[in-house]
Amino acid sequence: MHAIILAAGVGRRLGEFGDNPKCLLEFGDKTLLERHISNLFSNNVTGVTLCVGYRRALIEAAIRKTNYRNVNTIVNTQYRQGSIVSLWSAREILRSGKDIVLMDADVLYSRELMSVLFRQPTMNRFLCDRDYEPGEEPVKICLNENRIVEFRKQLRPGLAYTDSGESVGFFSFTAQMASRLADAVDGFIAEDRQEEPYEEAIREIALRDPLEFVVEDVTGLPWVEIDFPEDITRAREIVLAQIDD
Repeated sequence: MHAIILAAGVGRRLGEFGDNPKCLLEFGDKTLLERHISNLFSNNVTGVTLCVGYRRALIEAAIRKTNYRNVNTIVNTQYRQGSIVSLWSAREILRSGKDIVLMDADVLYSRELMSVLFRQPTMNRFLCDRDYEPGEEPVKICLNENRIVEFRKQLRPGLAYTDSGESVGFFSFTAQMASRLADAVDGFIAEDRQEEPYEEAIREIALRDPLEFVVEDVTGLPWVEIDFPEDITRAREIVLAQIDD
């Protein structure tokens, strides 16, 4: 299995913490990047590719300091556009014939949470936390009898669903589904939809074939997405104590 980490963006909403790429934020004695790479290889991932852009030289220097092989980068020069462009930059990896783990770079989480992606057999998986605060910010997974009926921040009026949760931003795809995802991303770029978030391409393939996806409940496992200064405070004061052993 190969992992793709999306790490190209600018942390515009982090204020004074946004000068460097978010994956280089330190929690305890490790950066998010170090934690990602260690967790992935402990789950027998064979290679890791980071999609970089903003201040990419800092990330590439940090990679060189690790002891891990088979970690490389691809560059999204249009990193100020939507994250769909970052995923499009990884289209050759999506079509490599390998099972894929796709993940955001700005999440602090427990090893147990990540291990859910690697349960056997390999499947197309979403990670869903049902204990979330509704609002405009969370990317929501909406289910009807365990079948995905929506996946995005803004829900259409009148949507019928029986359950919902927040997406962690981590996914696994079989090689076949990863190739379908590459095709979907190609379509977004061809249609000049470069400002879209990458989740929209995942939404497209999930709603087309919802029975081919499994939504794993990770409610109760510690994690936090780092978007705002208060997320850093929560990560350092609450989440870190719950995940470090």
